[in-house]
Amino acid sequence: MKVDDPNDHLEEDKIKKAFKDRDWNEIKSSDSWAIFKILAEFVDGFEKLAKIGPCVCIFGSARTLPDNPYYKMTEEIAAKLVRHGYGVITGGGPGIMEAANKGAKDQGGKSVGVNIRLPHEQSHNIYIDLDKLITFDYFFVRKVMFVKYSQGFIVMPGGFGTLDELFEALTLIQTKKIGRFPLVLVGREYWKGLFDWIQKILITEKNINEEDLELVNLVDTASEAVKVIDDFYSKYLLSPNF
Repeated sequence: MKVDDPNDHLEEDKIKKAFKDRDWNEIKSSDSWAIFKILAEFVDGFEKLAKIGPCVCIFGSARTLPDNPYYKMTEEIAAKLVRHGYGVITGGGPGIMEAANKGAKDQGGKSVGVNIRLPHEQSHNIYIDLDKLITFDYFFVRKVMFVKYSQGFIVMPGGFGTLDELFEALTLIQTKKIGRFPLVLVGREYWKGLFDWIQKILITEKNINEEDLELVNLVDTASEAVKVIDDFYSKYLLSPNF
């Protein structure tokens, strides 16, 4: 006998609510409160993150276990970044995010967590500096924080959330909404299928330019990933300030 999943009812309620007719008073009241809540999240994020100094953001799956080679490599990348003078920003959750915060924390570096409230899967990890932990309700506010306060992006293997973050950063760089900060993907074999598709379909259909692929650096090791970041800073005569 099939047992009802309570989440199914929650999904149904969300869909029904989206189609429900509301009068002007309901719309005004609901949306006005949402605006204040969104504004409060932006203010909190800006105040806490404005002082952290140059940081590199590390994206990746929340489901990666500690015995996975990519977990170990993420720890190594974060540790190297801290030894080279950078702070580390993650989504604050388990998996790759935990590994990155752990690597930063173990080296005494700045370990920032930009967490999100979810019905499942996401609770903040224990390796974040408590004064640099922020938890959001809105994904779009959280993504602004990633982009605004990162001077580089390292993308480890992950799922839909990681792809969302990857293409958000890539689109903003491509459209020159942000500077051409280094964007590094770790694991050539993992990302090969995606980039084969981009080359065969997107470029063939002329939906992107071939030179857009130059915005991405594909690497296989922790040393290669950190070298891309260091080379970027050296090229522009920049150096971390902490």
